[in-house]
Amino acid sequence: MRCATILSLSLTLISATTAFAQNSPPRNLILFVPDGLRALKVTPETAPAMSAVRDKGVNFRNSHSLFPTFTMANASGMASGHYLGDTGVFSNSIYTGHPTPVQNNSPIPFIEHDQVLGDLDEQFNGDYLNEETLLKAARKAGYSTAAIGKVGPTLMFDHTERTGKETITIDDQTGGIDKSGKLLGIPLSDEMKDALAKAGLAVETPGRGDNGKAGDAKTPGTTEANIKQQAYMADVASKVVLPMFKARNKPFVLIFWSRDPDGTQHNQGDSLNKVTPGINGPSSLASIKNADDNLAQLRKTLDDLGLAANTNIMISADHGFSTISKESKTSATIKGTYADTPEGFLPLGFLAIDLAKSLDLPLFDPNDKFAAVADNAYPKAGNAYIGKDKDKPELIIATNGGSDLIYLPTGDKDLADRTVKALLKQDYISGIFVEDSLGSFPGALPLSSINLSGKAVTPHPAIVVSFRSYSEGCEEPAACQIEIADTVLRQGQGMHGSFGRGDTHNFMAAIGPDFKAGFVDPLPVSNADTGMTAAHLLGLKRESKGSLIGRVMSEATVTGETPTATTDVMRSAPDDQGLVTVLQLQKVGEHKYFDVAGFPGRTVGLDAK
Repeated sequence: MRCATILSLSLTLISATTAFAQNSPPRNLILFVPDGLRALKVTPETAPAMSAVRDKGVNFRNSHSLFPTFTMANASGMASGHYLGDTGVFSNSIYTGHPTPVQNNSPIPFIEHDQVLGDLDEQFNGDYLNEETLLKAARKAGYSTAAIGKVGPTLMFDHTERTGKETITIDDQTGGIDKSGKLLGIPLSDEMKDALAKAGLAVETPGRGDNGKAGDAKTPGTTEANIKQQAYMADVASKVVLPMFKARNKPFVLIFWSRDPDGTQHNQGDSLNKVTPGINGPSSLASIKNADDNLAQLRKTLDDLGLAANTNIMISADHGFSTISKESKTSATIKGTYADTPEGFLPLGFLAIDLAKSLDLPLFDPNDKFAAVADNAYPKAGNAYIGKDKDKPELIIATNGGSDLIYLPTGDKDLADRTVKALLKQDYISGIFVEDSLGSFPGALPLSSINLSGKAVTPHPAIVVSFRSYSEGCEEPAACQIEIADTVLRQGQGMHGSFGRGDTHNFMAAIGPDFKAGFVDPLPVSNADTGMTAAHLLGLKRESKGSLIGRVMSEATVTGETPTATTDVMRSAPDDQGLVTVLQLQKVGEHKYFDVAGFPGRTVGLDAK
């Protein structure tokens, strides 16, 4: 046993030496994720700390969220350096083919939940992501590692480490207990409990309070940023974790995932049932400043501890954001009456309802024990099984927001054709992508064209649809994008997920000893590149199972080379109405960056021509 222990320690030291040899002295890394931060909203007035990083360090002005532009999807890209066709995290809600105990046994779980992520690992051979994550590789190489912030994406970075002893994980569920008395989040080590106590901090993360209130059809949502909860997390990072890491006297990696501005932009009550000001009202601006204050606190702590000179800071928002519209002239739901839905507005689950009606098939609710959905009712979470037999669904809908996923369990090509034709008749659709093996369809592009076909072990969607977007209220269209969204949230609140530039244009910046100073990067970059570049700076070597990977953003580093970029446009064949899915993209070598996609005139960034 003693020999085994010595061998294990020796291997760890060798691994650490190999990684640290890339830099002398070894570097630390902080990845700061301001969830839902639009690139165009960062100014010295709205976000002075992030603006300073961008202007004094590297400004990644040509940045890209991965489509579908959702949190968990992009967290998987940052954590692994891979596109979604490899990670299998296609959205925030995905079809898994297995019941999810903590969500009423639904096979379409909302995966921003620590217990759900644990279930996914159990269901898919111990690792649903199927690619090594950044923090897992870093701790194996000898780094101190921690992830602090929003539940779901925070755990993504080391989701198979559920002891709390190797990687510190603090999120919304830390210290919480479910109805059965089981711990909701990842446990805290004794070392962390003692350190929190000495710092006067609780071992349970505080709730969001009024910030968590979304309102309803008649009641506005929150007008408060997520200040209390994020102040706790920033204090944990600055008063406990960073001093602890300094005391260990070895390099570290810290992920800090700020729920704001995303959480406030979703729930804000500045614009109930109106598309202006939408997500550009005072509550949303306060949430941007809240995230900025958290970053400023972390940077001050680095200065105070003497760590700044050896710490690289990367900022990468997971996606942009849009104001919600619930308007349509073609949906059959507009003529109906639905609970908690203003007259003439689209209800939650409108896509599933319209498809069931168009295909003349029954509709069942997987979030309500597969109960039949009656007329003038909608599935509780918008998700649906469609088919004559609820035990043998012909279509499965995973509802997400600015885009939805459609699964075809039978692989029926004729049904795929009828489904695409039904989608093309709806004015809220703007962009359709279909699994390559099902064939080509007028009005649609293949899933492989947007890197959604790869080595993922979770079920692959057969069809992915993006919803219509347009702009109103300001000179920069991407800063004032409005999109149709399949969500329980209201017109005038906030959502993302579409292929409009307002959702794909995330904020990205970097500063530190390995990055250039005052550099504006003209090349396209993405959240998959964030994952690859972070691993490169840390000297980590990860074996890939899939080939849909990002690149090292070498042009932004002090010693790196500058590659060249090209632009491209893909167009589907037109359908009988003349509708064409257009994809605008850039390339750096074999690496693809998706600017916008959809029907021209129905997508921000694709003008009608």
